[in-house]
Amino acid sequence: MHRLYYQHPGTWFGDCMPIFADGAFQLFHQRDTRRPGPFGEPFGWALARTTDFVRYEDRGESLHRGGDADQDQFIFAGSVFEAPETARAGGRFHAFYTGYNRDYPAAGKPAQVLMHAVSDDLEHWTTVEGELVAPEPGHDPDNWRDPYVLRDDDHDRWIMILGARREGDRLRTTGRTVWYTSTDLERWTFQGDFWAPELYTMHEMPDLFRMGDHWYLLTTEYSDRSTTVYRMSDSLDGPWTAPADDAFDGRAYYAARSASSGERRYLFGWVATKEGEQDLGAWQWGGTLVVHEVYQRPDRSLGVRLPAPVRDAFPAPTSLIDGPVAVSAGDGRGRIGLGSLPEDRPVLITLRLTPDRLRSFAIVLFEDEASGDGYAYTFRAGEGRIDIDRVPNYPWYRYDNRGLHRPFQTRPGETVTVDLVVDDTIATLYVDGVALNARLYERPGRRLAIEVVDGDLSLDRAELSVLEDSVP
Repeated sequence: MHRLYYQHPGTWFGDCMPIFADGAFQLFHQRDTRRPGPFGEPFGWALARTTDFVRYEDRGESLHRGGDADQDQFIFAGSVFEAPETARAGGRFHAFYTGYNRDYPAAGKPAQVLMHAVSDDLEHWTTVEGELVAPEPGHDPDNWRDPYVLRDDDHDRWIMILGARREGDRLRTTGRTVWYTSTDLERWTFQGDFWAPELYTMHEMPDLFRMGDHWYLLTTEYSDRSTTVYRMSDSLDGPWTAPADDAFDGRAYYAARSASSGERRYLFGWVATKEGEQDLGAWQWGGTLVVHEVYQRPDRSLGVRLPAPVRDAFPAPTSLIDGPVAVSAGDGRGRIGLGSLPEDRPVLITLRLTPDRLRSFAIVLFEDEASGDGYAYTFRAGEGRIDIDRVPNYPWYRYDNRGLHRPFQTRPGETVTVDLVVDDTIATLYVDGVALNARLYERPGRRLAIEVVDGDLSLDRAELSVLEDSVP
């Protein structure tokens, strides 16, 4: 059971539509009951509120779905925003969302169309009758979803972007983000492609925001790596360019959308579960909410880090070492044990280390001391990446880690600080703006260790903080 990350009891957390309002992050999301499996029972949007990403107030079902014969049999993703009093259609909260009926294609009707609802308090919604944005000609009528709406004050208009694909073979990489404009939130003019890179079979959960003097366009790729990626531009009109690392996290972190408090911006995505709660299980839709803080690097690329309120929820840490220690192996593997992890409490592990010339170093988790069986986040200097795997992964293979890697340059003499949060089956690593989430189901032991291969490192900080039952 997760004690830090959010998942409503008896349900699995789906796509999040965050908005900051009334002094809190209001998190609209889908709750999948998995009866009998993902997308079994239709769902609407539920609402949870938080100010610190540690304590959540459940407000229950908020935007209710229609009946089984209605367009909104399911309510798929969309966006929620408040229209300013100065704008036409202002002074209320609006939700634009995807009405999905799984039975419609058999009747020759689009499975997905865009719908509109309004509210004065974020909890009670009224559907605006007759306002449906249907798939445009030439686009797949069953893949037309996840609208995101923002205000363009420079042109006194609203912009809506959404995920789509061209009609035809669904193996073709014709996924695209398309856009509309409106002056009143009622009549929408189709503007065509907003971003159509021909890279993915479908775009999901697009997001668009400005940070500093740059615009950022996010989408979750429905193929290839199945990650949330982004592009950047100094203008809302583009062109959109990719940074060297265009993702925030790995395969386990999906469908992330952002929201800002006005001071800081956060990314709200879910860490997927695996079938049968097994390390070799296939990824499933839905899981558990994990929040990253987003920040802008000097080169205008984006990084993510552990949100300060989550760090502050942990009590004062315990040091796992008495002063700096060296971990060395001239040829082969060297290691140092750092004690045991608690069995059923969230933990925050903070490490500060300086690698010398080496082939790799690893943070070993949940190791069985007798057999050496465990998991390892491995920093591979020569390959310029971090990955996580079962160690030893023998007999091959016992852990499916496809997509569970991130680019990272390990440079001799350059100190790095690692934050690693473990909550039940989820492990979340942060280092220098890079995040990597994973599910660890079997956890053969409890030992924590540092290993190095063909080289040396100096470890001058190793701390463990354990979150108790009640969050302060």
